[in-house]
Amino acid sequence: MERSSGILMPISSLPSPYGIGTFGKAAYEFADFLKAAGQKYWQLLPLGPTSYGDSPYQSFSSFAGNPYFIDLDLLIKDKLLTKAEVTACDWGTNPRYVDYGKVYASRYKLLRKAKERGWQRDAEKVKAFEKQNEGWLSDYALFMALKYHFEMAAWIEWPEDIRLHKREAIDKWRGELREDVELFVYIQYLFFEQWTALKKYINDLGIRIIGDLPIYVAMDSADVWSEPEMFKLDSHGKPTEVSGVPPDYFSVDGQLWGNPLYNYDAMEKNGFGWWIRRIGGAEKLYDVIRIDHFRGFESYWAVPYGEKTARNGRWVKGPGMKLVGALTGWFHYLEFIAEDLGFATPEVAQLLADSKLPGMKVLEFAFNPHEPSDYLPHFYQENCICYTGTHDNAPLAEWFETGDKKEIAHAKKYLGLNEEEGYNFGVIRGGMSSVAKLFVAQMQDYLELGKYNRMNTPGVASGNWEWRMLPGEDSKKLAERIAEMVKMYSR
Repeated sequence: MERSSGILMPISSLPSPYGIGTFGKAAYEFADFLKAAGQKYWQLLPLGPTSYGDSPYQSFSSFAGNPYFIDLDLLIKDKLLTKAEVTACDWGTNPRYVDYGKVYASRYKLLRKAKERGWQRDAEKVKAFEKQNEGWLSDYALFMALKYHFEMAAWIEWPEDIRLHKREAIDKWRGELREDVELFVYIQYLFFEQWTALKKYINDLGIRIIGDLPIYVAMDSADVWSEPEMFKLDSHGKPTEVSGVPPDYFSVDGQLWGNPLYNYDAMEKNGFGWWIRRIGGAEKLYDVIRIDHFRGFESYWAVPYGEKTARNGRWVKGPGMKLVGALTGWFHYLEFIAEDLGFATPEVAQLLADSKLPGMKVLEFAFNPHEPSDYLPHFYQENCICYTGTHDNAPLAEWFETGDKKEIAHAKKYLGLNEEEGYNFGVIRGGMSSVAKLFVAQMQDYLELGKYNRMNTPGVASGNWEWRMLPGEDSKKLAERIAEMVKMYSR
């Protein structure tokens, strides 16, 4: 990875007349903006289909793509939908925020119409797509068809035979729900067709995609339903302990994520094949993979199933370099970023060092006035990635307004912040000028947006993942200003 910079901008946050960002015109225009701004990387949030709470970190599948990102104008161009059908839907009235309820209510009706018109026409292409993705697509399509049949109930509540993934039940339901199974296959075909075209356009501009790989998968997912032996579940399919993090900077109760924990003993017996297949799926989407919650490979927080908070968890030793080494060895040609934030220990630092992966430095965490922080730029080694903040942080403008006053004062003094340059751009300058091999800022930070523009507040159940950029905010003038900084600091 050469010295460079990138911008964190979720697909969902792109402008669109249809309620949520997609792989359409605005995505191509944002790629052009990145090129004009001298950026080499576009960092995304996970692209999987979202479940309850709309979090991209709780997906129905590790391999599938989010149907919301399929661009409707491209489907109109492809004669799978009409403009009248698309504009007749209620997509919400506020272009700054996604209204997930309205998107959900309209999106699948339209995609069903598209499938009815395209299934026979695209039969050969779909057949080839199924063959290329046979390792996951068949189970995922049936899983989603079953969820719709059972009114979106979690698989753990399904009848026992299909809940336990018995072969006779699978054959029976695949026949009975054939049309819905076909629908979810076709949706994935459309997703990957559009994403492949967009990614080629982005890559041809000299820009690489950083994708985010959640360390855990959702309990209510095709992953857990189809391969329960890879997870710590009881005989009824319920988890014995679930994931989370202990009380920290973000939350006094910790964060209770609720994902099932891995059965690493079973995974190790087959050479971590499950993980190798998972990274192989991510490789189809991204050029660089950021492993979320990397410290969980060293040790992870296990919370008894049924707890209301993460307070009563315990640390359990993870697979460490046995798994990390297997992945980096198998995918020796891929670049990874280790999200090593959170509760730091010497063991986590040693795992990062042994892996030789770049860790993360977050500037919003750097300015503790009482003791020096490893996140201060003068402590950086080249093999790290510097961020203004992540999707879990307040945008810089909100941080300056609501953050700890002593930390803010320290940041102003350390970085020489002034109103003429703007506090946001002063922090960005601090990251750009550091020795970190890659510098990444949230798009909100370049737009100098504050309160009500945060992507996610950890530990808060609602109101997240909704922020969107307005049309025209990624202006030529802004691109020129960013490009000047890129040139100044050789990024």
